[in-house]
Amino acid sequence: MAEFGRQRGKRQEDGGLGSVLDLLLANARLVLGVTGAAVLAIATLAVKRLIDRATSPRDEGDPKAEQKTLEESWQDLALIKATPKPPKKQRREDLSEPLLSLARPPVPGEDREPRVCSAPPETPRVESSPPRCLTLQEKLLSHYNSRLAVPEVQASLAPQLARSICTQLQNFLRNKCPELPFGSLFLSGPLLDGLEALTVDHIHLMLPVVLDAALWSLIPGEDTVVRNPQYWMIKRTDLEYFPRGCSPWDRFIVGQYLSSNALNEALHKMLVASVNWPAIGSLLGSVIHPVVASQELRLEVKHDQVEMSITLFPVVEMEDKVLLAAPPEGLVENLWLESFYRAEVSKVKELDAGDSGARRHCLRILNGVCKSHPALHKLSGSPLTHVVLHLSATSLDWAEESLADRFQQVLEELVGYLEKGVLPSYFNRKINLFCELLEEEIDEMGFMLYRAVSEPELLLKEK
Repeated sequence: MAEFGRQRGKRQEDGGLGSVLDLLLANARLVLGVTGAAVLAIATLAVKRLIDRATSPRDEGDPKAEQKTLEESWQDLALIKATPKPPKKQRREDLSEPLLSLARPPVPGEDREPRVCSAPPETPRVESSPPRCLTLQEKLLSHYNSRLAVPEVQASLAPQLARSICTQLQNFLRNKCPELPFGSLFLSGPLLDGLEALTVDHIHLMLPVVLDAALWSLIPGEDTVVRNPQYWMIKRTDLEYFPRGCSPWDRFIVGQYLSSNALNEALHKMLVASVNWPAIGSLLGSVIHPVVASQELRLEVKHDQVEMSITLFPVVEMEDKVLLAAPPEGLVENLWLESFYRAEVSKVKELDAGDSGARRHCLRILNGVCKSHPALHKLSGSPLTHVVLHLSATSLDWAEESLADRFQQVLEELVGYLEKGVLPSYFNRKINLFCELLEEEIDEMGFMLYRAVSEPELLLKEK
């Protein structure tokens, strides 16, 4: 009896559960539609079978029955997972209408028109292509064409304006100092020669100092007080036969040497106090003023379309040397710096013309990167040019297609030179172009370039 009561109770529970499930399935078609009801029926059947097996008495100790029950359970779970998902409901146009409005019985006398829910227009799918990874070659050419390009107006106006200032300054010197044999002023710099980044913000104005070779001679840099082969001294000779005053430049002698400092100071006073820059600027449609506090002979020029800085360099050419009145900082005032700029430009252009190379492209990019980077700005100019010239002796392929390879190779060469702390001049291996760099500066540059060797794109990012 007890067993029968348990079975009867179980049947009643099963019947109650079945009634609930049947009621749910009966109303499922009304609420969910045909497809939704089918989905719910399959899932409900599987769940019901799981419940039946869980509540039915197990055959203890019968491994076959346990294995069969386990298999049926996995089949039911697979059935639930494989049940197709119901289609998404269309968006209701009227949000105030309840979900079960379609099941509401019609009201007598009410005109019911079938409500047509138009599906929203499908937005055409646009296949988004994955972002394209640019090669280093493409990044370098893009950097060259976008960031190193100079607007055409500025590229033509800046040299024209600088030449006009050059002419005005030449006339002033001839009128103010007719006894001093200055040569004809001429322009120099990246904008005209094309080795460095093409910018119009800085132009060099070269002022030739014409010396009589019979009265002057050059003292090699190794024999000077700084023991630097890149600096020279210009000595006045034969004073016993040609005493002071025989040369118009004798007024700038300190000891027996032509002082670059004395000449710069005299020119600085004239530029600041004697030249009528407001009148010249008005004539040229610009505002021109000399930089008073600078040790350099520098003019700042502001025009409506361009702003630039012009630096004046007295230059002596003797015995195939080009010497600038640019002494090192300190107490030494008679030294003249040997410049290789003219030889650098000539050699690079000669090499590029011989093999249709891209050395100038590479140098412009390198100079632009170094000038804009606070840790690398002292590498711009001559050091980079000499590295490229050294590399040209061993790497012969400088075609534009090899620009990325040569660019990365220059970085590797620079790291090697910085590790040694020595970059020999291409034209005079006694000269170390890193001699004026501090150890901390060399370490910082080396660390930055060491990272850039493996990831050159670091140097091309915006600062």
